[in-house]
Amino acid sequence: MKQIVADMHMHTIASGHAYGTIREMVAAAKQKHLKMIGITEHAPGIPGTVDPFYYRNLAVIPKSIDGIDVLMGCEINVLNNGELSLDQESIDFLNYAIVGIHRQCYQDQGKKQNTQNLIKCMKHKSVYFVSHPDDDHTPLDYDLLVSVAKKYHVALEVNNSSLVKKEQRLNCYENYKTMLDLCQRYQVPILVSSDAHDPSWVGSFDLAIQLLEDVHFDEDLILNTDIQKLMSFIQT
Repeated sequence: MKQIVADMHMHTIASGHAYGTIREMVAAAKQKHLKMIGITEHAPGIPGTVDPFYYRNLAVIPKSIDGIDVLMGCEINVLNNGELSLDQESIDFLNYAIVGIHRQCYQDQGKKQNTQNLIKCMKHKSVYFVSHPDDDHTPLDYDLLVSVAKKYHVALEVNNSSLVKKEQRLNCYENYKTMLDLCQRYQVPILVSSDAHDPSWVGSFDLAIQLLEDVHFDEDLILNTDIQKLMSFIQT
């Protein structure tokens, strides 16, 4: 499989339950021979995370540190009314947004409503990725999710950290296999991410890559094997 060259979902100490600084994440990325990282602190709703004011000062962060390109995003929570947990003024300062369901600030409403809530968030113009859509504690309709992802130009994530913590993520592997089969059928791109909460996890894609190889996934649908392809997707 082609090398993953960008890790676009990770958290620093600013998220409140992660353990590295931006520059420590950059150093880890350089050791893993990555070309780009995306810092995606948790939005309000996750205990201990940043105040929205954090995002309004992102311009001070260099776009390249020690030869590694750095983008600044946010992992925004899907709320039970289908709204995003970050205000528009803050979103406007991001390079991109990821949306995802987190049980810390979301109560399961069943497969149909969970999917509708997620889809409502996917329609936002700054949202390009869905984080870890893999846990049957908050089940999703994958056929609908994938078809809508294609419609709204959103890529679905294969989250290596979810696969590491599969005991906590109900039917994680099975759900990814279903999702990936549909992504190939509908030609919907995916993003492979570490979801690192510590520098030692940056660039860790081993279980995700093994899964993709096991299902013979089309490499051309993996966005972050090529910086130009990834950036074209975000800037479209």
